[in-house]
Amino acid sequence: MKYEQIKSELYKKNRAKFMAQMKPKSIAIFNSNDIYPISADSTMPFQQHRDILYLSGVDQEESIL
Repeated sequence: MKYEQIKSELYKKNRAKFMAQMKPKSIAIFNSNDIYPISADSTMPFQQHRDILYLSGVDQEESIL
């Protein structure tokens, strides 16, 4: 496992704090980072977009929140 498991309550609190800052009837969309190719046969190591990790704990490329 890449990380120690974190309780889902942390992500619920993070989302609640984020949503409290949003204007009524608004929407937020986050795209995760992709695996970045640096040549025809090589890629950079994947690093998740910090906002998605903070709000959901998801650490997977090509994710949308």
